[in-house]
Amino acid sequence: MTEHFDALEKQDAAAREADLMQRLPRLVAKAMKLKGWQTHFGAIKADTITSRAALATLPVLRKSDLPARQKADPPFGGFVGDTSDDGRLFASPGPIFEAESREPDVWRCARALFAAGFRKGDIVLNTFSYHLTPGGFVMDSGARALGCPVIPAGPGNTEQQLDVIQQLRPVAYVGTPDFLKIILDKAQETGKDVSSLKKALVSGGAFTPALRDLFASKGITAYQCYATADVGVIAYETPSREGMVVNEDVILEIVRPGTGDPVAEGEVGEIVVTSFNMHHPMIRLALGDLSAFLPGSSPCGRTGLRIKGWMGRADQTAKIKGMFVRPEQIAEIARAHTALGKLRLVITRENEQDVMTLRAETSHGDDALAKALGDTVKAVTKLTGRIEWAAPGSLPNDGKVIADERPIN
Repeated sequence: MTEHFDALEKQDAAAREADLMQRLPRLVAKAMKLKGWQTHFGAIKADTITSRAALATLPVLRKSDLPARQKADPPFGGFVGDTSDDGRLFASPGPIFEAESREPDVWRCARALFAAGFRKGDIVLNTFSYHLTPGGFVMDSGARALGCPVIPAGPGNTEQQLDVIQQLRPVAYVGTPDFLKIILDKAQETGKDVSSLKKALVSGGAFTPALRDLFASKGITAYQCYATADVGVIAYETPSREGMVVNEDVILEIVRPGTGDPVAEGEVGEIVVTSFNMHHPMIRLALGDLSAFLPGSSPCGRTGLRIKGWMGRADQTAKIKGMFVRPEQIAEIARAHTALGKLRLVITRENEQDVMTLRAETSHGDDALAKALGDTVKAVTKLTGRIEWAAPGSLPNDGKVIADERPIN
């Protein structure tokens, strides 16, 4: 069995990076022809954006901001041009509206399916939704690009799906891991035969080692991918099962939450993606998910950058004494005190009252610095907080700049 989708997956990592950077100015120039990107970026010179450092000078576009931008400037906030050549238009929860251009496998899903063992002729049961949202079409287009017949099942209707599996004998499953478990449980309950299923690519939900082992006990080898409706498949698991390999034609950055500033390698931060879709360019889209880069290349032979996978949400906004405190405000405090290391705002409850404590890494904390830092905290958040010093490098590497430790009840 061929181990790689194509030669791009094995190319020299430096050559891949050089190619992406060489193509980047053309992508930025394409975006700057659209009103939304012009307003977002302001006056920039596309031909100067030729490195990750230059890319990092551009402001991020937060996915969480898209609904308001699209509502103010229908239908796509000015970030998408002429849709006359598009195949489908979608409405995802948010609501966020997306356009699908007509290129084959435009969502770049075929690589992820191939890495999960899907091959030409495999019948695929696709249980992602085909209704309004792109999920079903993301997997559908990738599977058909591989030469796999697709059953457009969508989610739900479990008993009918069992009948379809018995009749059409699909080899492969795509959908959420939870729904695959529901199918297997229902098959066991009803005595229906689903033994044709041997491989799976799951997304859209937590894929725990326990679930992976459960599927394996049923004869199904399952892998996961990380994808969004805006970009398609961003990263995918391979047989090495060491993190996820970043997809080709994607620049992935890890930035400090609340900023667009890249973090040190290995540090947890927010995922920001740039996608080389020349029809619908997407540049520095901040997805609100946390991850970190893994060092080196995958043992499977793919040379792309790797991430650990999904590690939580970067949107750590908390309400304290009736006031919202956001990661962007912690970043503002950090910019006012550049001699400090990491900052982490910890929220607790004492005597039935909210208490916030800013923990700051430094080797030279004193009362004068504590007062100055406390004044900045109050000026930025409109709240009074305690200051605690932490040794350099001692705060957790989990991407959190706001840790809400208040009891749920």
